[in-house]
Amino acid sequence: MNSAGKVPPAGPYKLVVFDWDGTILDTTAAIAISIQYAAEKMGLPVPSATKARSVIGLGWRDAMKIIAPTCPEEEFPQFGAYYVERYRPEEGKVHLFPGIENVIRTLHERGVTLAIATGKSRRGLNRVLEATGLGKYFADTETADENPSKPDPGMLEAVAIATGIDPADTIMVGDTTHDLGMANAWGCRSIGMTYGAMTAEMLEREKPVALCRDAEELARVLGLS
Repeated sequence: MNSAGKVPPAGPYKLVVFDWDGTILDTTAAIAISIQYAAEKMGLPVPSATKARSVIGLGWRDAMKIIAPTCPEEEFPQFGAYYVERYRPEEGKVHLFPGIENVIRTLHERGVTLAIATGKSRRGLNRVLEATGLGKYFADTETADENPSKPDPGMLEAVAIATGIDPADTIMVGDTTHDLGMANAWGCRSIGMTYGAMTAEMLEREKPVALCRDAEELARVLGLS
C-alpha cells in the first residue's frame, strides 16, 4: 500500500474513533518495559519486546494469555500490580505524538464527532485524558473494562449507540491489527498509524484505507490539509 501522502482523502465521514496507546500517546515502549518488568518480578519467562508490544490494545485477560501464558489466573492481579509499579513513573515521561493534538482539535472544530476505543482501563484512560486535556474533544470513550477486548467490535458498537452514527460514516484510527481488525468486524473503514506498536506490513494485512507515518499524513488522509 502506498503511504498516506499518495492516496486520496478517506472520503466523507461523520465519526472518527481513535485508539489511545500508540496512536495518540507514545506509550508503546513504556508498556512493553512494564510488561517485561512484571514478568521478571513474578518469576515468569520474560516476553520479548515484540511480543509485549503485540498485546497493546487488548483487554488485560486476553493480553495475559499471550505475554504470560503460564501465569495462573488468580495471580493476574499481582502481575498487574507489578506492571503498574513500573508503568506509573513512566507515564509522566511519555508524550503525545507530534501533531496529533492539532488533528483532534481541527476535527472537533469542523464538527466531526470523535470517540476513543482503547484497551486501557477506565481509570487509566480518565487519568490520561485529564493529564493531556484532550477529554473535552471526545463525545464518547470506550475501554476494555466495559466492553469485549479488541478485535471484537463491541467497543465500536457501543460508540455507535452513544453517537447514533453508522459504520458507513465511521473511520477507526489505530496502530495495531487489533484496532483495524475491530474496524473490519464492525464494517467501518480504518487508517493504520505506523509509528506505534506494529509495522506497516502487519497493519496492511487488515486492509486499511491508508497507512500514515505521522499526524501530517493522517491530516491529509482525513482531508484536513
